Amino acid sequence: MPEGHKTHHIAREHTKMFAGQPLKVTSPQGRFRGDAKKVSGKVFDRCDAIGNHLFYRFEGDRMIHVHLGRYGKYRTHGTPPPSPIGLVRMRIVGDLQSIDLNGPTTCRVVDGQTMANVIAKLGPDPLGGGKKSDAWNRIRTSTKPIGALILDQSIIAGVGNIFRAELFFELGMDPRLPGNEIHKAAFDSLWRTLLKMMRTGLKYGKIITVTRREAGVPLATLEGGERFRIYKKDTCPRCQCPVESIEIAARKLYWCPACQATPSRP
Repeated sequence: MPEGHKTHHIAREHTKMFAGQPLKVTSPQGRFRGDAKKVSGKVFDRCDAIGNHLFYRFEGDRMIHVHLGRYGKYRTHGTPPPSPIGLVRMRIVGDLQSIDLNGPTTCRVVDGQTMANVIAKLGPDPLGGGKKSDAWNRIRTSTKPIGALILDQSIIAGVGNIFRAELFFELGMDPRLPGNEIHKAAFDSLWRTLLKMMRTGLKYGKIITVTRREAGVPLATLEGGERFRIYKKDTCPRCQCPVESIEIAARKLYWCPACQATPSRP
């Protein structure tokens, strides 16, 4: 599932591509056909990202709500677009460019009130200017492990499994630590580090947690696992001990017990 940096990156790109244009919206697959007719031909304003959700705003308080989920994927084309590849749920065609969307969890036309209802269920989005105090107030009273809380979209919106592993490794934080045992200073450091990581991901359109010095090459050229420090690694880059995985919140979390086993305290 794309993490928050990716949805914000998509929102920026699609706003640049289509803002101010009347768009043709169709559903080659057919499942979105009725909703597509509600916005096709209307002028597109912008695309907003909140956590893992995308909202394509059109004139008349209509918007397309997209949640990519595990399998959602966009393809970008020129105009006219080629024949659809696979089951294209939604096709958007502008003046010079077009996009196809395959396999999203959610793709529907909603109004402003429905959008507000979706957002109300989410925690603060670091990239969207969310208030860290809202997240802190939920974490500091919870007995759940911080490794579970950080994935809860109602606590912080936009964090996925890669950011989770890389965040705790950089902080040297034990992901098993209950939220109510984390001190405010440690949480402040967590929020700053997460925001830094997400901003880097937004800049490059992909998660990169190693530094330019660590990589030895320009960050933009990094692909695959070379972009990460701990996620899916065999050996800790700090102490050379074996990296282990534990299951927290039904997801596998990679960590170094030697570097992260001590609870984070001031």
